[in-house]
Amino acid sequence: MIGSLPMLRGLTGFNRSWLRSDIPAGLSIAAVGLPSAIAYPAIAGLPPETGIYASIVAPIAYAIFGPSRLLIVGPDAATMTVLAAAMGAIVAADPAAGNDRVAIAAALALGVGICYIAAKLLKLGVLANFLSRPILVGFFAGVSLSILVGQIGRFTGVKIESDGLVQPVVEILAKSGMIHMPSLILGLAMFALLWLVRAFRFKIPGPVLVVVVSVALSAIFDFRGQGIAVVGDIPRGLPSLSLPAFHQMPLDKIAAGSAAIFLVSFGAGIVAARSFGSRTGEEVDANQELIGLGAANIAPGLFGSFPVSVSDSRTAINLSTGGVSQVAGLVSAATLVAALVFLHAALRILPIPALAAILAAAAISLIDVNELKKIWHISRMEFLFALIAMWGAISFGVLNGVIVAVAATFAYLLRQTMFPRDGLLGRIEGRHGFFDLQRFPEARPVAGAAVFAIQGNILFYNADYVRTRLISTARALPAETRCLVLDASAITHVDSTGATALEAVAEILAKRHVIFAIADLSEESRSVLERAGVIKAIGAYNLFNGREEALRTLIGDIDQIGNAAPANNASE
Repeated sequence: MIGSLPMLRGLTGFNRSWLRSDIPAGLSIAAVGLPSAIAYPAIAGLPPETGIYASIVAPIAYAIFGPSRLLIVGPDAATMTVLAAAMGAIVAADPAAGNDRVAIAAALALGVGICYIAAKLLKLGVLANFLSRPILVGFFAGVSLSILVGQIGRFTGVKIESDGLVQPVVEILAKSGMIHMPSLILGLAMFALLWLVRAFRFKIPGPVLVVVVSVALSAIFDFRGQGIAVVGDIPRGLPSLSLPAFHQMPLDKIAAGSAAIFLVSFGAGIVAARSFGSRTGEEVDANQELIGLGAANIAPGLFGSFPVSVSDSRTAINLSTGGVSQVAGLVSAATLVAALVFLHAALRILPIPALAAILAAAAISLIDVNELKKIWHISRMEFLFALIAMWGAISFGVLNGVIVAVAATFAYLLRQTMFPRDGLLGRIEGRHGFFDLQRFPEARPVAGAAVFAIQGNILFYNADYVRTRLISTARALPAETRCLVLDASAITHVDSTGATALEAVAEILAKRHVIFAIADLSEESRSVLERAGVIKAIGAYNLFNGREEALRTLIGDIDQIGNAAPANNASE
């Protein structure tokens, strides 16, 4: 019955036997998620209960509207860092709005949710590809350094007033005499405990162990009385449904911040979803995920919380403990409700340096050194763009770093398409087809003809390059050349600037009494060239369905291979 409802795809085919797997998985997700739910809001200067609220309502919304059985949504460090930057920009524009940071965070969550829904309506799931894997790896490395620097005050008990990457370090060195040593020792001890748990692969997750140990020590030694900061009062129960007062906020900053958070959270979320999907065989539909993640952000916005994304750690726990449906996410939400009600006293005395240790460890985990090495091995250019994204997040702040990351992505895409691969083609005796004269030394040009292939579209930003390549090739043709055939099989689109470039080539060839022919031209490109008058200039009879047809029509027997050495090929 449940599976017949499109909005409950994560529960499709549910039967009671799944509870034996989903209930333990949900309890594990809650155990791992509670420490990060309390710790992550500190990145954006929000109270800890907002993280718990997000960890309750977001999985419920995703279970209803999300398409995946196994993905678990929740707070994540990268999204929180972008949120912090967006909130900083809003408070700077309207200091009065800073009096209610929770309302700003909720407004941004609603804005992010609206971005998701709008992207779904416009079928913009492809936006997930705008932040490539190298760009994301570099960006998250920069974000991790920002998070690490942000924990200096929580580790030391010293109020850090400067921003950026270097200034806080300089400030803490200048204020070294004010460092609260018990706080620092506790924070470093909890950080060491996290690494010991990871190194020895304990069955109990590190953050869970840190919370239990630090709360026990806080109760025994009265950390608050010793001057160590603790979480303090956390409201019991769930928040009430409410709508942020948008009319009291700078809407342009809310919109810009929401768009930045959306782009990062969706890009990172889809990368995570595809990574887990490759392990489980679950197909990831980016456009359908837009609905699930949109609902998962709108819900926290209505309940006084902040934007979320796919949670790597929670999803990994769900898979490792055998979760089979979104019931695991619902169980984790119910468990956190119980924690708010029954563990209230314990959460109040949780020491802040322990949370700083959890955040620092999470930040370091964002630096994927192995992936950076892999990118370096595969492509030096992509590694450079990863460094640009990392530098942008560090040097310009996380919010501007998003812009740098996107700009770097577009620069990379433009670089790949501005100089399309091209080259003269020829024949190899005894073999069928045409071969690049530069790649195959044994290939020879067809006598009396030149075949030139372009592997890419001809658009305004590369039209001049293509025109120059074609004209230089035309001028270098042997005197006996009767035709130049442009192989357009890899050209899917030609714009008006590209049409003008091809017309200029046709004029040069006409002056040399060389026929300009085009083979395998797409219907869309042909329509553009007709409207631009290029087809009329070269003659519709010089358009052919393929290279063989063009050469047989223009010069006859194409099996006759010239005996001269191959013409110079200046392909990129």
